[in-house]
Amino acid sequence: MPNTSFTSGIAAGRLDPDAYSDNFSDLHPPLDAHEALVAADRCYFCHDAPCMTACPTSIDVPLFIRQITTGTPEAAAKTIFDANILGGMCARVCPTETLCEEVCVREVAEGKPVEIGRLQRYATDTLMAKGTHPFTRAADTGKRVAVVGAGPAGLAAAHRLARYGHSVTMYDGRAKAGGLNEFGIASYKSPDNFAQAEVDWLVKIGGITIETGHVLGDDLSLTALISDFDAVFLAIGLGGVNALKIEGVDKSGVLDAVDFISDLRQSTDVSTLPIGRNVVVIGGGMTAVDAAVQAKLLGAQNVTIAYRGGRDRMSASPFEQDLATSKGVQILYNAQPVAVHGNGTCAEVEFEYTTDADGRLTGTGETVRIAADHVFMAIGQSLKGAPDGLELERGKIAVDTRGRTSIDGVWAGGDCALGGEDLTVTAVAEGRDGAENMHKFLMGEG
Repeated sequence: MPNTSFTSGIAAGRLDPDAYSDNFSDLHPPLDAHEALVAADRCYFCHDAPCMTACPTSIDVPLFIRQITTGTPEAAAKTIFDANILGGMCARVCPTETLCEEVCVREVAEGKPVEIGRLQRYATDTLMAKGTHPFTRAADTGKRVAVVGAGPAGLAAAHRLARYGHSVTMYDGRAKAGGLNEFGIASYKSPDNFAQAEVDWLVKIGGITIETGHVLGDDLSLTALISDFDAVFLAIGLGGVNALKIEGVDKSGVLDAVDFISDLRQSTDVSTLPIGRNVVVIGGGMTAVDAAVQAKLLGAQNVTIAYRGGRDRMSASPFEQDLATSKGVQILYNAQPVAVHGNGTCAEVEFEYTTDADGRLTGTGETVRIAADHVFMAIGQSLKGAPDGLELERGKIAVDTRGRTSIDGVWAGGDCALGGEDLTVTAVAEGRDGAENMHKFLMGEG
């Protein structure tokens, strides 16, 4: 039996023990061998495959699916990993419904795409389960590269550089590698400690050393790294959390959604995590959805996502919004926060309704209050700790099309760099492509 009732405010153990296991199990269970063959058989193997074009890492989707149909999922996995070494995680967390599957010919014609994401997971899981690595490291070049940040971009860059024979030292400020894959993605998307398992598998290529607990600007100096290494790749992510500038955000019970998700991901027993009876999440992106859904899964009775714009303005995809509502989360559109009310501890959040006039959101003057003993802020992150001398643009590290920064010998990619969408798969592509250009630089080819 649960040890706490819904009558309390913030508390742990709201659910029966079995409920936690069910709630935080795999969001999309893996395909078995027969299911994978049936799903793969739906592919038309298009010559000018739009799915491949829609993938930021340009995985050869028709090829890997054909390899599954021939009973060689390990070969399919190698095709995937050649383009995206984090293909296992991307198969779990990529918004395929707005990428490869959205442009699938089956989706356009029938409204039901080939299940590319699940097929990708089937192939990559099959190979990784064997514990082998599909690539062999080239002969040691004698070149040394520092990669700062062990998230998706950093890991992708490190693997590609090591594959070419360079020696890579990775630095990360946290106690574990993985970045957002380890600390920032909903638990139900990546259960069973997959992020750590993927890192352990990735470094089997050899030539990669990971040193945790080192922060750029603290005990790491970019100047020293440039001096000690032949090249540097920055993948430091966005360490700052945007502040919500309204009255009452300093009250007890108001927390950053990023920290909430991180604590949940690192917990060995989610039943011990306290959650409010009434939870309000402020924001409209993936972090807001992940925080809201997990609050509900922890046993919160009423969970509301409040976003200042309409459904079409939310950066979280329609699929993710629908996932939230299917789990019992309410989404309040066109509502901007005004204040958090309560006597030292949050009790209500006040919102002003907005209207979209000529592309601009303006307040209507009409307000509403929502009960909340837990408030999670998910209004975006900002670059933190960028070294002096790096050119910034729109709050991120400026890079050219090759990933080069304004400082010679320094590249950057992932969320910290000015580039494409803030997606895991985009970060992987930027890390991989930056490493390709770094290799040419290191070998004197460009």
